[in-house]
Amino acid sequence: MRWPELDAWVFSVKTFAGAMLALFIGFGIGLPRPYWAMATAYIVAQPLTGAMRSKGVFRVCGTLLGAVGSVALVPNLANAPVLLCLALALWVGACLFVALLDRTPRSYVFMLAGYTAAIIGFPSVTDPGAIFDTAIARTEEITLGILCTTIIGGVVLPRPVGPVLSLRIRAWLRDAARWSHEALSGQPADEARLAARRKLAGDMVEIDMLSTHLAYDISNQQRATRWVRELQARMASLLPVLASIADRLAALRQGGGAMPQGLGKVLADVSGWIPAGPPAEAAELREAIGRLEPTIDAAAGWREMVLSSLLLRLRELVDIWQDCRELWRHIERGGGALPRRLAFRTQAALLRHRDPRMALLSGFAAGVAVLLVCVFWIGAGWENGAVAAEMGAVACCIFATLDDPVPAILSFLFYSLVAIAICAVYLFAVLPMVHDFVILALVLAPAFLIFGLLIANPATYGTGMALSANTATLMSLQDTYNADFPVFANNAIALVVGVATAAAVTRLIRSVGAEWSARRLRRADWADLAEVASRPAGSRQGARERAALAGLMLDRLVIAVPRLALSDAGADAAARAMMADVRIGLNMLDVQRLRRTLPDQAQPSIDALLTALARYFQGRARRGGMMVTHPAPLLERIDAALASVAANPPASRRRLGGLLLALVGIRRGLFPDAPDYRPPVAVVPA
Repeated sequence: MRWPELDAWVFSVKTFAGAMLALFIGFGIGLPRPYWAMATAYIVAQPLTGAMRSKGVFRVCGTLLGAVGSVALVPNLANAPVLLCLALALWVGACLFVALLDRTPRSYVFMLAGYTAAIIGFPSVTDPGAIFDTAIARTEEITLGILCTTIIGGVVLPRPVGPVLSLRIRAWLRDAARWSHEALSGQPADEARLAARRKLAGDMVEIDMLSTHLAYDISNQQRATRWVRELQARMASLLPVLASIADRLAALRQGGGAMPQGLGKVLADVSGWIPAGPPAEAAELREAIGRLEPTIDAAAGWREMVLSSLLLRLRELVDIWQDCRELWRHIERGGGALPRRLAFRTQAALLRHRDPRMALLSGFAAGVAVLLVCVFWIGAGWENGAVAAEMGAVACCIFATLDDPVPAILSFLFYSLVAIAICAVYLFAVLPMVHDFVILALVLAPAFLIFGLLIANPATYGTGMALSANTATLMSLQDTYNADFPVFANNAIALVVGVATAAAVTRLIRSVGAEWSARRLRRADWADLAEVASRPAGSRQGARERAALAGLMLDRLVIAVPRLALSDAGADAAARAMMADVRIGLNMLDVQRLRRTLPDQAQPSIDALLTALARYFQGRARRGGMMVTHPAPLLERIDAALASVAANPPASRRRLGGLLLALVGIRRGLFPDAPDYRPPVAVVPA
């Protein structure tokens, strides 16, 4: 085990200082439960200052929303305990459902609103008249903990998000440049390279998460949030462009044919320019690419079409890289107005995958767990049943994003038992000998400094959070020593009952396998592709829609890959297929966008192709199979559409070139191993 680095020690000391300051102030102003301020200081603690600030803001908002919910429910249903428990269970489930639909750090607001209402509401069932005072006190305690830890974290050796984000972007661009070189030089994609390419998509999502905290940061990059989003849109576009280039080069090399004259030099020039070439050379590279453009007419062969498609993606690659480097430098400078117009036409419209069905199932499981604990609480007349109901809500909520939350809930239960043992030692062996606050802080320091070190390490974050939060709340520190073993034991038992019930209910209702989740993600991709193919002519298919579709499908790829790695579905093959789906979707958007430029005689073939594509992907989405054989009639539809577009008069071929290349991309995405397209024999060259 590695010794913690200096940054981890600094973070732990700062967090402990914030917690002690919150506890000291809580004692001084007479808060009823000052230990909640101490626990909150650890709950919102984050190594990065911007992330800590944003989490603090989200927690305050969630606490206020949960407090409002409890104040609205408890007094009105106090005379009907069963209805009150049902209402609080529905509140927890509904808030969790909404939180799971928003896969950003902002979802913490709704998740916290759910179990905060339970934490405030259930203990107030026996004294509903005090619910308003309880809600106010809880809000004050949590706000105090947030203020103390964020002030100390922001003043004492702060770690801003901006420099960390810049380093991540720099590393991403370096890795993407390596993939660009491999794609342009035709290097084979072995297992290590495929893993590195999948990591690029994951790193892009991580950069997106970091950028969420940028508005709360203290660095000069705080004003560059808009340009980070523009960069993310180009990152999402770069990955399918690189995959398309690698695919087109592989198609040109099939059959052992010679590469077109001059292409090798252009590929080498672009590859050499990408890492650090001057921006002025971008225009020269575009001109060199344009000089290789073949003539596309009714007699054009498959190699000419593939070459034209490759050259289009090369131009896009140059534009995207020029923008990425310019945006990165601009973000480093702190934002402001760009000195020139960006080259690649797209819009920052990245989306995240949502799964309403799983969100609803998670909310239902949380509600059922809370209700079961309440039934036991009411039926047994157990005084500490409120604590069990609270902990059942907390355990169901904080692990709901996992496919199978049960192992994480059981791990949380184990470390909660460890926290119970630590509390017992403190309460009944150590604290009776403590007589002032300074000594109290000194005796608490060894345990809580270790908890802070665990939180600072992403691999042990959950362990540190379970130990710190549970130890702080179970110890229930007040300004005078008042430990009572029966009360402590009942609270500990209630914690175990609540968390264990959450695990059991989740196992029965909510847990799913990794492969099942991966299949749902693929089916969601196919459903989106079917929707794109079935859009009516004239609907919007612009740059914003392209960026949104690419970002959404790449987000699903990031989610699916680790799940596929845990199953027998074949992570590499499935990841390649999902990337091919991204390319197919973008090309279908281009077909939809350009179909209005078609002459009347070419419309039927495009309409027939889009109808066939919609039916095909609808069928895949319904069946849900990971691998389905492509029907031969679909290939015939694509070839008919290619022939129809290529047969147009020379005057219209230039504006139809993008449509032709989109059809080439669809054919390569669906049928990479099919024989080459051949123009109809009856066609006479123009």
